[in-house]
Amino acid sequence: MAVGVPDGGGQIPFCLRSGNPYKRGGMHRTATIILIPARMASTRLPGKPLADIHGLPMIVHVLRRARAAQIGEAVVATDSEAVAAAVEKSGGRAIMTRADHVSGSDRVYEALEALDPEHRIGVVVNVQGDLPTIEPADIRAVLAPLADPAVDIATLAAVIADPAERSNPNVVKVSGKMVAPDRMHATTFTRADATGPGPHYHHIGLYAYRRAALERYVKRPPSANEQREKLEQLRALDAGMRIDVAIVKSVPLGVDTPEELAKARKMLGG
Repeated sequence: MAVGVPDGGGQIPFCLRSGNPYKRGGMHRTATIILIPARMASTRLPGKPLADIHGLPMIVHVLRRARAAQIGEAVVATDSEAVAAAVEKSGGRAIMTRADHVSGSDRVYEALEALDPEHRIGVVVNVQGDLPTIEPADIRAVLAPLADPAVDIATLAAVIADPAERSNPNVVKVSGKMVAPDRMHATTFTRADATGPGPHYHHIGLYAYRRAALERYVKRPPSANEQREKLEQLRALDAGMRIDVAIVKSVPLGVDTPEELAKARKMLGG
């Protein structure tokens, strides 16, 4: 099975089974790419990339929203040929990656290196494959902090509106210094209770990396803070990398359980 990436004169075939480009031609110059990591081995909702939402697999809903952002090529990075086949059937592109990756960031990096070995792409947007309600405008918004050359990684957050979220350990909170009305320089991410007058911010796990920052990140071992909090973004902060946060209006639904899948079906039913 193979898919193509335009090279300005047709399609370069990519072998989904190996995830590596055949040696012909070169990729057109693209500043930004969206990569969507997807794996079948979810503990709470096995096979969730292929979960049906009104006749389409969830991963296809995410891919269509990523495309609608119109900031660059959108490609699914997966370890499942079934996911790759579903993406291809929908007219999308997928690339196979190893099955042993610990994180989505590692999967994204492998896919990026395979798709663009000449390093023409400078910015990588990592959109999680379980966000079928993500707004395309919010995907675009994550690029704004990278206009500042001091920023290594950009991500998203929204103001916590539900008081119960302040003490929910499943809600990751981000705090830092506001540098603009809609932008924060992050200093910490935590699962601990949010305290004080606020506002408090709910972190949204969507990232835009400068390519060099992604490479530096995936090649570092997990940090002590990362292991304690079970939050990978702390590895970057502990390494002295700068993460800025674009503030958006709402938090997309992350689908990890059958109950959340039912909610996504209801939200997308119109």
